[in-house]
Amino acid sequence: MKKNGLADLAQMAQLAGLRTVAASERSCPGCGEALDACRCAALAQAKALRSAPVRVWLETKGRRGKGVTLVKGLPLDEAALDALGKQLKATCGSGGTVKDGVIEVQGDHRETVLAALLKQGYAAKQAGG
Repeated sequence: MKKNGLADLAQMAQLAGLRTVAASERSCPGCGEALDACRCAALAQAKALRSAPVRVWLETKGRRGKGVTLVKGLPLDEAALDALGKQLKATCGSGGTVKDGVIEVQGDHRETVLAALLKQGYAAKQAGG
């Protein structure tokens, strides 16, 4: 046998019929990716965030009778909330804003907003009357 300890170990494993597994070859049982490229924790976190209750409803109170579709309960940071608000406004073909973690879309677009949120994987429900 060679004097190098690693070569001896590999040769002994080969003689015994065992195969040494490098760290990069080990795979995650959840996603099947290599352990250093595993994304199970990120997927679980994203799934938990998307399962938070999101409510969509129409509000007219204090708006001189004009309806505004509100979306509350989105677990997003300010930048992501602005991006989603912009996307929802474009989908509805309407104006709106994002204030205090609430997306407001001008007009009654509850069905359109609800469909768009469900399509993106959010657990959205229609609230109110």
